[in-house]
Amino acid sequence: MKILVIGGTKFLGRHLINAALRKNHEVTLFNRGKKYSDEQIENVGQIHGDRNTDLEKLSGRKWDAVIDTCGYLPQTVKASAEFLQDKVGQYVFISSGSVYADVSKPNYDENTQTAKLTEEQKKEVEKIDPRGELTGAILGEYYGALKVLCEEAAESAMPGRVLNVRAGMIVGAFDPTDRFGYWVMRVSEGGKILAPGTPGNFIQLIDARDLSEWIIGVIENGENGIYNVTGKPFELTFGKMVEEIKTETKSDAEFFWASEEFLKQEKVAPWNEMPFYLSESDDEIKNFLTMNVDKALEKKLKSRPLSDTIRETFAWRKTQNHELKAGISAEREKELLQKWREKA
Repeated sequence: MKILVIGGTKFLGRHLINAALRKNHEVTLFNRGKKYSDEQIENVGQIHGDRNTDLEKLSGRKWDAVIDTCGYLPQTVKASAEFLQDKVGQYVFISSGSVYADVSKPNYDENTQTAKLTEEQKKEVEKIDPRGELTGAILGEYYGALKVLCEEAAESAMPGRVLNVRAGMIVGAFDPTDRFGYWVMRVSEGGKILAPGTPGNFIQLIDARDLSEWIIGVIENGENGIYNVTGKPFELTFGKMVEEIKTETKSDAEFFWASEEFLKQEKVAPWNEMPFYLSESDDEIKNFLTMNVDKALEKKLKSRPLSDTIRETFAWRKTQNHELKAGISAEREKELLQKWREKA
């Protein structure tokens, strides 16, 4: 098959390219060349251009499928899908599990109500220059609703030919968020570690390699529609995750599980300072990491052992010289550990 990848040099796209090449597909990468611009990817055709201004560079070519890894604004996805509607057979849009408006009930599926913008918010979004950096509300409170509009824009341009992948927390090498990487590196350091809530809290994640292999597989089978894609719900707990990291990194870590009450009192930010941790008492978000993936499992979604993901993330992160972008600082952790141990 001939596959066009929009974006593709930052994180998931790299794994998608590798998965496609392993299956002997012909891959063309369309990106701005601002990331890894000097890197030539072996056996991959590269077209440098901005999707907001340079779609004409894709003229005169045809592909079996396009994978859009970097669609955040509906006007951007609309333009790409409309331009490519006669040039590709299928439009694969990388969406997000954040599209759902109500995750108060565990095991929510693809039929759960999605988030919506108000008319005023839509007008605000329409004024955004897609060539600029997206910050603030676009990557925060609007994120899920905008992904919904992007899905709809693709489907409107190519009805019946769109695969919307509502991905959960993607982890592994090249992850720019460092959410999983924080726990891998912090636990590997050993010593006394501040852990959030209770070890039995359920979490979900998916290795970027597993997500990529599944996507390439369903493209090969011509599947369209909407799919939640992440790890199985109710299988992985926070405690199991950090204990397995401890084992794989041969760490002497000792975990101190601070209560939600204490964390709130000390203004420890869930998710940012404590990645993968959500408020246990907030009914609106506490079940976010319990997304149902039965549809994807029926289409042969598979997950490798967590130990494999830990080893790959650990090996990659040790090659990076930038500071972790997520997680609590060492100084603040030390201070909070002392307070928690005195309290306990």
